[in-house]
Amino acid sequence: MKIAIYGASGMVGSRVAAEAVSRGHEVIGVSRSGGEVPAGVRAEQGSANDAALAEAIAAEVDVVVSAMGPSRTGGDPQDFLDSIDTLVETIGGTRFVVVGGAGSLVVDGQRLVDSPDFPAIYKTESLTVAQALEDLRGTDATVDWTMLSPAQVIAPGERTGEFRLGLDAPVGERISAEDYAVALDDEIEKPAHRRQRFTLGY
Repeated sequence: MKIAIYGASGMVGSRVAAEAVSRGHEVIGVSRSGGEVPAGVRAEQGSANDAALAEAIAAEVDVVVSAMGPSRTGGDPQDFLDSIDTLVETIGGTRFVVVGGAGSLVVDGQRLVDSPDFPAIYKTESLTVAQALEDLRGTDATVDWTMLSPAQVIAPGERTGEFRLGLDAPVGERISAEDYAVALDDEIEKPAHRRQRFTLGY
């Protein structure tokens, strides 16, 4: 299988890319910075907001993965939403898998990001990714998307291959970035959550 990963030089994207390569997939890693990508990944420098680039890459691959996130350095959150929209509009029938956030997970009818004790430092970022989820849910039925939201704490760690899956409610407080990559690549290989968000945790 051939997979394009936007944000392949980031913490999550690099692990998704490395996991995919280890499974024998051909991976194109796209990043704005042209940063280092894992061994075996074909690096491409460019932006997901570049419609011509996005269309050309989608034509090459079976799956497009967005492992991007909103800017944490004061950038406009709309830039992230625009990049997701651009990918949706240009990839045609290519499968689209999105790295989501924990803030949109729901407990007792309330999103985590809307709870009073949600960390303020992450609120803008989480609201932006939550909006991306709502935008995907509102797309035409022909858009073959999936979003995977991690547990509330995701950080580099061990690849165990053992975790729990859920849908809109948290199933654990943490997950390693390595196991997140396992779950996302599992979904790529054997789709089980088409036009749906799901989550994982320990």
